[in-house]
Amino acid sequence: MESVELIKQAKRIMAVLQTAGDNGYKGANAQACEFLRVYAGPKSSFLEKMRGIERYPPSRGGPVGAQIMQSYVDYVEAGLAQEITPERKAQLDIVSDFLDQANVLLETKGVHPAGPAVLVGATLEEFLRTWVESAGLSIGNRKPGLESYTAVLRDAELITKQDAKDITSWGGLRNHAAHGEWSEVSDKQRVALMLEGVNLFMRKYVR
Repeated sequence: MESVELIKQAKRIMAVLQTAGDNGYKGANAQACEFLRVYAGPKSSFLEKMRGIERYPPSRGGPVGAQIMQSYVDYVEAGLAQEITPERKAQLDIVSDFLDQANVLLETKGVHPAGPAVLVGATLEEFLRTWVESAGLSIGNRKPGLESYTAVLRDAELITKQDAKDITSWGGLRNHAAHGEWSEVSDKQRVALMLEGVNLFMRKYVR
């Protein structure tokens, strides 16, 4: 997300925190925490402080939460937020192109869904691999692959438990296709949902 849009969304959440009553405070706080987890980072002090106000009553927690979000806005406006590197941008452009190709194949008459499923799975693996590298992480002695990249990113709290479950599910579908288990990948709609899920997952974490 570009800085201008980031600031816009942060200010929107600030407004929600300031106006949330007893019924809406928990939801507003959860929205702020998720926003900061994704864009400030799972180990950022902004997120830590936002999580700390959960025990406050709405009358106090709302204003404090808004102050935390304002501090994050100031941080971004000062140019201190990490920007995506040109190398990472090029990598993301490539995997995005692969997903576009998978979508074309999926919509092409006479093409078995197994083909797009393999391509989507390979694209997801490449996305995770380059993410692990750009984050300065290592898979150690693990065998390179979806499972290893997912485990490392999960251990670093860069993805959620649900993300890991989704990746495992997508990886299973890719494996069925790669091993010629056609009955498991004959449903075009199932592969289309896989493609949509991977696309949304990538967009969620592109920074």
